[in-house]
Amino acid sequence: MLDVVYQDPYLVAIDKPPGLLVHRTGLDAGETRFAMQLLRDQLGRHVWPVHRLDKGTSGLLLFALDAHTARLTAQAFEHGAGLHKTYQAVVRGWPADEGHIDHPLRRLPDDARDTREQVQSAQTRYRTLVRLTLPIPHGPHPGTRLAKVELQPLTGRRHQLRRHMKHIAHPIVGDATHGKGPLNRAVAQHLGLQRLWLHATTLCLTHPVTGLALNLHVPPGPEWAVWTGHVDP
Repeated sequence: MLDVVYQDPYLVAIDKPPGLLVHRTGLDAGETRFAMQLLRDQLGRHVWPVHRLDKGTSGLLLFALDAHTARLTAQAFEHGAGLHKTYQAVVRGWPADEGHIDHPLRRLPDDARDTREQVQSAQTRYRTLVRLTLPIPHGPHPGTRLAKVELQPLTGRRHQLRRHMKHIAHPIVGDATHGKGPLNRAVAQHLGLQRLWLHATTLCLTHPVTGLALNLHVPPGPEWAVWTGHVDP
């Protein structure tokens, strides 16, 4: 059963577990479980996804309960008006206390059929929440520096947070595409858990039908408790 965290006559939000695709895609043809179908069966009615989370990302995922609401909500996500999203992630190294990443991103190869500009502006704010060191040897050092950060995408490009954190040399732990394989494997072995450490925590938007402010929040799961240690730089 999916964890439904919000529902009204027009929208429903779930806490998507990591490793679950939003809907069927040719990019992962062997997968048989999808959030959209699971939620449809759970509610006994059709649902329409209005945005995406990567398969490995957990957290807030919003669906519409009718096609008209889906169009209105998808437009709000596309234009970003009145929309605010925050995530938590675990990254390599100790980033600055806060920062603003302004780095254009090229469309990914499977978006090549899109006729819009191939390089788009992309901006992300970040804030460091916790700095810690795991007892994983790193070169001559006895430990590996990691940090838990809060990320706020100001634009909505595909894989934006993962690509932006790689750009500033603080890739997200567990990211098989944009991260560091040896680090991912070492952390997974140390924790006994392999996942992409990225979670959608907060989604704030103007309700597309009622016009009221909708503020949704889902904290990371209990496995994130390991990232509470603090080491001063």
